[in-house]
Amino acid sequence: MTEKVYWALAAALAIGIIYAGVKWYHPVLTAFHILVCAALILVVLLQSGRAADLAGAFGGAGSQTAFGPRGAATFFSKATTFLAVVFMVTSLALAVFASGSAQSSVAPETPPPAKQEQPASQPPAPAQPSPPASTGR
Repeated sequence: MTEKVYWALAAALAIGIIYAGVKWYHPVLTAFHILVCAALILVVLLQSGRAADLAGAFGGAGSQTAFGPRGAATFFSKATTFLAVVFMVTSLALAVFASGSAQSSVAPETPPPAKQEQPASQPPAPAQPSPPASTGR
């Protein structure tokens, strides 16, 4: 298969996941996301490093320099690209589904305190001064 076919499959999978965003797809999408994560980890760990030879340990450049010539894309590099695209799409789909779910809290809801209503036409009465104290003689 060519690279365009891989990208077309990834795009079709992404559109299908987003289009099928029904509630019962959430557990299926989560399980698929976990499988893609495991496969991506496995594919990345199976690849050899760019400077895996002994000359790279001592500063020898060889053909694997940072900006030097690259070899042909291997199966693992193509699989890494494809799985990374699928991982990002499933991550975005899970984030979209999570943002649309109902928010809940572990704290119990308490009603707001009740306000005492005063008539709007009459302002509150001012405070009255206290009468002078008598001396009792």
